[in-house]
Amino acid sequence: MIYRRLGNSGLKVSALSFGSWVTFDHEYGLENIIKNLDAAREGGINFFDCAEIYANGGAERILGEAIRELGWSRGSYIISTKFYFGLEEGVNSRRTLNRKYLLSAIDGSLERLGHDVVDIVFCHRPDPETSIEEVVVAMSDIISSGKALYWGVSEWSAKSIRRAYEIAKRNNLRAPITEQPEYNLIHRTKVEREFRDLYKDFGLGLTTWSPLAEGVLTGKYLNGIPENSRAGRSDNSRIKAQVENETLRASIRSLQTVSVQLGCSLAQLALAWCLKNPRVSTVITGASHAAQVRENLGALEVVDRLTDEIVERIDALFPRDAEFGG
Repeated sequence: MIYRRLGNSGLKVSALSFGSWVTFDHEYGLENIIKNLDAAREGGINFFDCAEIYANGGAERILGEAIRELGWSRGSYIISTKFYFGLEEGVNSRRTLNRKYLLSAIDGSLERLGHDVVDIVFCHRPDPETSIEEVVVAMSDIISSGKALYWGVSEWSAKSIRRAYEIAKRNNLRAPITEQPEYNLIHRTKVEREFRDLYKDFGLGLTTWSPLAEGVLTGKYLNGIPENSRAGRSDNSRIKAQVENETLRASIRSLQTVSVQLGCSLAQLALAWCLKNPRVSTVITGASHAAQVRENLGALEVVDRLTDEIVERIDALFPRDAEFGG
C-alpha cells in the first residue's frame, strides 16, 4: 500500500480507501461487510469513508458494528462522515450547514458509529443559504470540542474553499484540509483545472470518489444494460446518458485495449489512472464482496506501468473537456 499525507496535514491515508455509499446497508448483511472490511485492511487500507445520509444513518451503524466485531484498535484506522442532507424533517435539519444542525449532526453520527471521535468530518455539499463564516466557526468548534480531528468539504467550488481558508486564517480557526470531489476519466475538470491554485496556495488534499464513474468505466455496459446493474436498477439519468453515449463507449473499448496490453482489468486501469495524479491523497473505492476489494487493490501494481506514453494515449481517449453525457 502507498500512504499519502492528506493535504498539508500530518495525517497519512492509504492511497486507496474504502467507502460505504452504496454497499453499506443491511441488504448486504453484516457478515459480508465484515469480510469486505477485513480484506481492505489486509490490503493496507486505513481510511474508511461514510456519511450521515448513507442508508439514512444505517451505513454509520453497520460500519461501527463491523469495526467492533473486527476488534480494530482505534489508532489503526481513519474514519470519516459527512453532513448536509440531514435525517430529520424540518427547515433547520435538511440540506443545510447551519450551526444548529452541524452541532447536532456530529452527536448523532458518533452515537450511530459507536465512536467518541471521528477523524474527518465533511460538509457534504455547499449551502448557499448559510454563510461560509458560520460554517467555518461551527466546524472549528466541533474540532475544538474533541468530536472530530479534521474537517473538509465535498463538491464545493474553488472560490468557496478559498473563502473558508481565508476566514479560518484571519480568525485563528481550523481550516478545511481536504475536498472530496468526483474524479475519474469522465469527470476531470474540477480536480485538474478549477482547484489548481488551491494545491499551491493552501496544500489542499483530495479524497476523490466515483473513480469508476458508477461502474461505467468497468466496461460492464458496453453491450447494453444488465438487469441487475446499477444503471438497470436506477433512474439516474446521468448514468443512462453515459451508458448510451456512443463516443464514450468507443473510448472505453479503446481503453480496454490498453488494459489488455498492461495485463490488468479495465477497473484496475481506471483506478490506477486516478492514483497517478499526485494531487490525489486517496481514491475512495467501493465493493459488494471481498473478491472485488482484492481486485481493486490490484490497481496499486498498475500505477508504475502507466508511462508518460500510456498516459498520453489515455488522455487522448478522454479529453478533459469532453462531453460524454451527464
